[in-house]
Amino acid sequence: MHSILFVGIFSLQLLGFHFDTILLILTTAVSLEAIYLAIFIQMTVNRNTQSLEGVEDDIEEIQEDFKDLEDDVEDISEDIDKIQESDEVEEAEELLTKRTITNLEQDLQRLTKDIESLKKQKAPKLL
Repeated sequence: MHSILFVGIFSLQLLGFHFDTILLILTTAVSLEAIYLAIFIQMTVNRNTQSLEGVEDDIEEIQEDFKDLEDDVEDISEDIDKIQESDEVEEAEELLTKRTITNLEQDLQRLTKDIESLKKQKAPKLL
């Protein structure tokens, strides 16, 4: 369409317009077109900039959420470590308790045997 108008503007010379006037009209039209193109391009750039700002905001929110998740994972990891340590302490205490009970049972059995042997030794004297 621009090419047709460009050729058409020069055909005005056939209608009796001076070449200087034709160039003035052509220059004015080209200048106006350049101004409008610059305005439209700037409007498009502004829209894209706004869109990119929205994307930047979204990225920042995602990064903040990711940092929060990292903190949560770290807290959970620390809690798991504490639970494992607690379980190990409980297992050690339970093992110690079992050993103590076993030792007590053995001591009781020895004492029972000792008491029975003492009864047997003193029993004839009582009769």
